[in-house]
Amino acid sequence: ALTVIEHGARIGSSSVIFPGCYIGTGSCVGANCVIYPGVVLYPGVTLADRVVVHAGTVLGADGFGFVFDGARHLKIPQIGHVAVEADVEIGANACIDRGALDETVVREGTKIDNLCQIAHNVQIGTHAIISSQTGVAGSSRVGSHAMIGGQVGIADYCRIDDHGQVGAQCGVPSHKRVPAGEIYWGTPARP
Repeated sequence: ALTVIEHGARIGSSSVIFPGCYIGTGSCVGANCVIYPGVVLYPGVTLADRVVVHAGTVLGADGFGFVFDGARHLKIPQIGHVAVEADVEIGANACIDRGALDETVVREGTKIDNLCQIAHNVQIGTHAIISSQTGVAGSSRVGSHAMIGGQVGIADYCRIDDHGQVGAQCGVPSHKRVPAGEIYWGTPARP
């Protein structure tokens, strides 16, 4: 009921789409997916098989891209897309922005909790865990099997390498790298 599936969208076999969803033009939902009420997939979003997206989540909105011309902020067109690989679960009221030019990617088996923000061009590796109220700013990288605690702020162009861990309420400043297997806490983030 009250779900809109636009022209050119594809829905895989045995997927379930609950009421009040919007599936944009050219989007693809794989097989055996579950899309809970009120989910929005902007045009061109791709979900692989067995993806679960909880209520109120928005995938593919414009990234937060602006340039100041000396008088006002001008919007930079966001023309990329979002790709979510197989067996990913995304919590309620999360937002994953489309890439500015390329793509924002969430790789296989990753779990993203409620109320998370994943910005444009972010790349998340396989089987990562991202806890509630975490924000990952544009062009950052989260490695495979990384663990991100709740209320973490990861600034732009950061790298959390494979198996890296970032503790709850940690603040990771721009261009910071958390090396593979290391555990970081605090603001600014440190071993």
